[in-house]
Amino acid sequence: MTEYGRGRGSEPWHPEDPLYGDQGWTGPQTQQGQAPYGGDPQQRYQQEPQYQQPYPEQYPQHAQSQQQYMQQPQPQQQYPQQGQYPQYQEQQQAYAPQAPQQPVYDSQGWDTGQGQYLAAAQVDAYAGVDPYAQQPAAGYPGEAPDLYATPEAFPPPQPPGRRRPDPDPAEQQEEEEPESGLFAGGGGRDGDDDGDEPGGGRRGGRSKGGKPKKRSGAACLIATLVIVGVLGGGGYYGYTYLKDRFATAEDYVGEGSGETIDVEIPKGSSLAQMGNILKKHGVVASVEAFTTAAGINPKGKSIQPGVYSMKKKMSGAAAVALMIDPSKLNVITITEGMRNSKVYEAIDKKLGKPDGTTKDIALRDAKNLGLPAWAGNSPKLMDPLEGFLYPARYDLSKDSTPESLLKQMVKNASDRYSELGVEGKAKELGLENPLQVVTVASLVNAEGKNHDDFRKMSEVVYNRLKKTNDVTNQKLEFDSTYNYIKGKSDINFSIKEARALDHPYNTHFVKGLPPGPIGNPGADALSATLNPDHGGWMFFVSVDGDKTTFTQTYEEHLKLVDEFQARQKQKNGG
Repeated sequence: MTEYGRGRGSEPWHPEDPLYGDQGWTGPQTQQGQAPYGGDPQQRYQQEPQYQQPYPEQYPQHAQSQQQYMQQPQPQQQYPQQGQYPQYQEQQQAYAPQAPQQPVYDSQGWDTGQGQYLAAAQVDAYAGVDPYAQQPAAGYPGEAPDLYATPEAFPPPQPPGRRRPDPDPAEQQEEEEPESGLFAGGGGRDGDDDGDEPGGGRRGGRSKGGKPKKRSGAACLIATLVIVGVLGGGGYYGYTYLKDRFATAEDYVGEGSGETIDVEIPKGSSLAQMGNILKKHGVVASVEAFTTAAGINPKGKSIQPGVYSMKKKMSGAAAVALMIDPSKLNVITITEGMRNSKVYEAIDKKLGKPDGTTKDIALRDAKNLGLPAWAGNSPKLMDPLEGFLYPARYDLSKDSTPESLLKQMVKNASDRYSELGVEGKAKELGLENPLQVVTVASLVNAEGKNHDDFRKMSEVVYNRLKKTNDVTNQKLEFDSTYNYIKGKSDINFSIKEARALDHPYNTHFVKGLPPGPIGNPGADALSATLNPDHGGWMFFVSVDGDKTTFTQTYEEHLKLVDEFQARQKQKNGG
C-alpha cells in the first residue's frame, strides 16, 4: 500500500491526495465516501494523469508496459500476464477504479458523476484474457457500496444550477395534502399565480412569493352556507325540543263548535292513541292537551272503546268528560235477559229512526237475518228473533242500519249457541229441541239474580216439567212469563188474574214451557241451564226483593209466601 493508498475511512488520509477534502461540487463520489475532484470538469480531467505519476518512479517496468499498451490497437495481446508484476497487481487492485474514464456531461457542461458508474457497469473488453478483469470494480478498500445501482436507490444529486434548498417540513406536509374539492377553487391555484406546471400551476398552500394561497370566493360562500345551515337546523330542533318539553300544550277552549262527528276508538287503544284519533278528526288541538286532561281526571283511565258523538274544537278536559260518561258512547249495549222490544227501541233511538222501524223490520224479515235452522217458526211465537239478539255491546257508525245491527246480533247468538252445543244437550236435559234450551235459559235469567240463583232456578224448571210433578201439575207458574205478555216487569200483580189469563206464554195458565224465549239469556244463564244444581228444588220466592230463597216442599214455600205478603203490606202502608 502506497502513501496515497486509501485507508478504511471515508476520506483519504494524505493531504496531497487529490481526493483529500471536498474541493468542488459534491457528486456521486460523496455518496460513496470518496472526495470529488476539485475545480470544473475540464480542470479535473487535466489533473487525472497525476494518478499515473507515481508509477514510472516506482515501477519503471510498468511504465514501459503502459506506454506499449497505449500504442497497440489490441491491448489484450500486450497486457502483462498473470504473475509477471506482483507489485503492480497489488497497486492495480487499489487504484483500479481510478482508471481514466470519460465523464458524462449535462446540457450545462457539468459532470453528472454518472460516467464512472456507467463505465463500471459495462463489460470489460479484456474479460477472459486479463486476470485483472476479474477484480471488482471498486475504488479504494473500504469504499461504500453504490447506492444508485439498487431499486431503492436515491436519485443522483443535481448540479448547482438546479439545486433547491430542502423544503420546510410544515410546507412539505401542506404540499402533500391535496386540497379538497370544496376549497380547491380554479384547479387548485388562484388565477394570479404563475405556476411551473402547464395549465395547473404549483400545488400547495403557498405561491411563489411565499404568501398564503387565496381561497376562492365560491368556496368561502359554500362553507358559510353549510355552517349557517348546520347552526340553523340545530337551533330549530333545539327550539322544537324545548317547546315540546316545557311549553304549554296547544288546546281549544270550551265544549266545541256546533258540528258533531262520530269518532271510533278501537279496542286496546292507549290514551295517546285516543288523543291522536281525536286530533285527526279535529276534536282536540293536540294530543298533549287530551292526555294531560285524562291524567288529571280521576276517571280518565276508564275511557272505553267505542263510537262517540263529539263536537269539533273541544278542549281536552271537555273531551275527557264526555268520554268517561258511558251514556255518551255511540253504542248499543244489550244486557243479559233484555227483551227484544227494548233492543228495537234502542236501535231506533241511536240511529235516529222513527219508533217501531226496527221492530217492523225484525218481524217482517226474520228469516233473512241469519237465524239457525232449528229456530222456531211456530205461529204462536210472539217474536221469532226473541232469544237471538245476543247480549253484548255493539258499536255504531255512520254506516250502521237496523238490518246490519240485527244481523250482527243474530250471528253472535248463533255462534255462541253452537259453541255451547245446545243441540246435543237438549235430549240430555229432557227437552224437545235446542229452542227449548234457550227458552229455559231466558226464564232462568229473568227470575234469578246471580249465577248461584241461575243453577237452582234451572233445577226448579226441570223438576216442575217432570210428569211426576203433582204439586204444580207441570205448571211453571213463573211471574216473568205473565209480565212478558204484558210488556211489564212488575212483581206486584194479582195471581188470580194471572191464572185466569189464557195465553200460550202464561205459565200460570198452561203447562210446560212457553212457545219461545222471553228474553235474550246471557252466558251465565246459559251455563247454568246446561249444568243445573240437582238440589231437588221445587219452589222459590224473594222475600226482600234482593235475595231468592229456594225450597223443596210446598209447605215451606207457603211460609215464605206469607212472609213476603206481610212485607209488601208494610211497604205499602197497610
